[in-house]
Amino acid sequence: MSGHSKWANIKHRKAAQDAKRGNLFQKLVRAIIIAAKDGGGDPAMNMRLKTAIERAKAVSVPNDNITRAIKRGTGELGDISYDELTYEAYGPSGIAVLVNVMTDNRNRTTPEIRALLARNGGQMGESGSVAWMFDRKGVIEVKGEGLDEDSLMTLGLESGMSDMEPSEGGFTLYCEPGDLDNLQKALEDNKYVVENAEVSMIAKTPVEVSDAEAARKVLRLVDALEEHDDVQNVYSNFEIPDEIAAKLEEE
Repeated sequence: MSGHSKWANIKHRKAAQDAKRGNLFQKLVRAIIIAAKDGGGDPAMNMRLKTAIERAKAVSVPNDNITRAIKRGTGELGDISYDELTYEAYGPSGIAVLVNVMTDNRNRTTPEIRALLARNGGQMGESGSVAWMFDRKGVIEVKGEGLDEDSLMTLGLESGMSDMEPSEGGFTLYCEPGDLDNLQKALEDNKYVVENAEVSMIAKTPVEVSDAEAARKVLRLVDALEEHDDVQNVYSNFEIPDEIAAKLEEE
């Protein structure tokens, strides 16, 4: 699963830039609304909501905004309708792309995503055209200095973990989506620092993009998609070698 780890590292390095984007608060608030609508307004009973709230707080979304978002989701402030959609697409160098969106108007969002793809070397695919290239997995990022790999692995395997690998500043743990809540709780109960826990789409076979210019095109497409107001997550199967990633970071 090394493809996910390197892709995740690139996403983490972009986090400071993402935090400056004006639409980030809106995306996080929408995630809270959807989570509350689907699983109720109590984060203790709704792990998806708990994770969405933690993400919002991590970038200083005001508590009032979070509270209002929960109430919108539960219907206390009137009904609100968002659709969750996933677009399947191809990008530069033949990479596969899944674009997860939350929209209140799919007739607006669909052509906008199609246009973004076309302008950045990609094209929309048919339903099912690339989804088969990914596995739906729970992914947990555990951070900390001097973590004992054996102890973490033992606890993880006892709590539903299916795989684990080193990542920047710690370890990445994988599990089936239904085991995510139990695994996260077990880690937190044992005082591990869980930086992020989510259900993600993991590429079965990463596609290496070893040319710097091709890598730039791929990242430009991902950036363009992520900047769209309705886009919540972009998943892809590309893998950029460390030496190319380091070169791009210097630019």
